Amino acid sequence: MRSRHPIRRSVIAATVLVLTTGVATAEATPTYREYVALGDSYAAIASVFTVHGTPGCFRSTDNYAGNVAKALGARLDDRSCGSATTAHMTTPQSTPMFGTNPPQFDGLTTSTDLVTVTIGGNDFGFESFIATCGLLAATDPLGNPCERYNNSTGTDKLVAKIDEVAPKIAAVLDGIQARAPRAKIVVVGYLPVLPPTTGCFPLTPMAVGDIAYMHGIQLKLNAMLSAQAAAHHATAVDLTGVRGHDVCQLPWNRWVEPVLPAAPTTPFHPNQSGQRGAANLVLAALASTSHPM
Repeated sequence: MRSRHPIRRSVIAATVLVLTTGVATAEATPTYREYVALGDSYAAIASVFTVHGTPGCFRSTDNYAGNVAKALGARLDDRSCGSATTAHMTTPQSTPMFGTNPPQFDGLTTSTDLVTVTIGGNDFGFESFIATCGLLAATDPLGNPCERYNNSTGTDKLVAKIDEVAPKIAAVLDGIQARAPRAKIVVVGYLPVLPPTTGCFPLTPMAVGDIAYMHGIQLKLNAMLSAQAAAHHATAVDLTGVRGHDVCQLPWNRWVEPVLPAAPTTPFHPNQSGQRGAANLVLAALASTSHPM
């Protein structure tokens, strides 16, 4: 990036440090006391054995928010919930296990000084995107049927959908700032599910030619989240730089699980290692940027 973005360059440098060392140093991290975590399943779940809170949200104590709060010594109010959309920031969410998660913004107060948020994937339709591409693979396993399907009208439907989600992310960030004006806001993106080019059938039941396309769509989603963060003076942790931890890696190197998980989490979602990795990247970003107050 150009010289007018020194904060972003420092975040990138800290990200490289974490990715190469595997640990984050919080020596220079400002003090945070009241931390609220918002988001969907990528924020909520780590291990199914540590799930707590609203039934059906699958909110784990060892998700990235739990790790960040422990490192900072902050009080955590984790409102994240699987299947959440941007609408559930301000409206209740019914879960598959007959639970009701209150509006996630209910956790925000004027004393909140740190907010992390991972949202937008369900507005975009991330799970249906993966499912559709998986089904289309059967029609042309060596080709790119998903890419052709989404570009059948001459305009990529998925790119257009990402553009449609952007104003919703903007509204979420405005809503956080209105309710928690003192808070440092960190927008955390989505860990890469697929490798950049080559898949690993049957762990990734996608057509050979669609792997790079699907990976690219996820990067565009993360880029949109980062752009909205920048436009609203929030910090972005887009996770785009994460490599070698996708579903095709050996079980001990994976941060995201494949169709048949080897770790106690759900398919195509972060495991405990992935949530620790995301937490380290959040901590690195906090250490590289200043507190708004």
